[in-house]
Amino acid sequence: MNAVKDFFIGEWYFALPLVLMSLVAAALVIWRLLLNNTANTDLDDFLPIFQQTLRKGGVKSAVALCKEEKGLIPNRLFVAGLEAADQGAAAMRRSMANETELEIVPRLHFLLAPILAIAKIATMVGLFFTVISMINTFNAIGEQASAGKAKEIGGHASKIGLALFATALGLFTAIPLVFSHVLFKQWIANFEIRVKTASQKLITLVTNYKKDPKLLDEPMDMDEDEEKDDRKRKAKGARRG
Repeated sequence: MNAVKDFFIGEWYFALPLVLMSLVAAALVIWRLLLNNTANTDLDDFLPIFQQTLRKGGVKSAVALCKEEKGLIPNRLFVAGLEAADQGAAAMRRSMANETELEIVPRLHFLLAPILAIAKIATMVGLFFTVISMINTFNAIGEQASAGKAKEIGGHASKIGLALFATALGLFTAIPLVFSHVLFKQWIANFEIRVKTASQKLITLVTNYKKDPKLLDEPMDMDEDEEKDDRKRKAKGARRG
C-alpha cells in the first residue's frame, strides 16, 4: 500500500493522466450501457399492443404508437417501414434496410471507437511513462556510481518498482475496456438479428392487415414465417433448376 501511495503522490505527473483516462473510460462504458438499455424494447409485450392499434386505428395510429416508444426497433425501424407501407412490401424492406444501415447501426456503434481507443492508448501511455521513469532512474544510478556513491544506489531500486506502477495502471484501465468492447460488439450482433426478425414480422403484420384486419387477431409465429420463406425460396430454386 505504501508503494501505491508513493506512486500516486511522488509520481503524480505520471499517475494523473492514467487516472483521468480511467475515469473517462468508466464514464463512456456507463453511457453506452444506458444507451443499450434505452435502445431495447420488449417486443413480446409491445407487439400485441401494436397489433391491436394497427387493427383498430390503421397505419397512422400504429406510427403514432411507435413514435412514443424509445426503443430503436419501434421508434426507428417500424416507423420507417410503416411510412412506406402504402407502396408495398418491397418498399417497406428497402425503407427499413436504409434505416438500419444509416441510423440504427451507427447508433449501436456510438462510443465503441473511443472505448477501444482509450484501451489501446492507456496501455501505451503506461508503458511510455514506465520507460521514462526507468531511464531517469538508471541515469541517476549511473551518476552516483561514477561519483563513488555506491551505498546510495540501492535506494533507487524502489523507484524502479514505482515506475512499473504506470504500466500496471495502464493495464488496469485497458483490460476492462477491451472486455467491455467485446461484450458490446456481441450485443450489437444479437440486436441486428432482432432487427431482421422484427422487420419480417412487421411486413407480415402489415400484409395481413391489408388482406383482412381480422387476421391480426391470430398473429403468425415468426418460425412459421421463416419456414414459409424457406419453402418459397426452395420452390423458386427448383423451378429454376
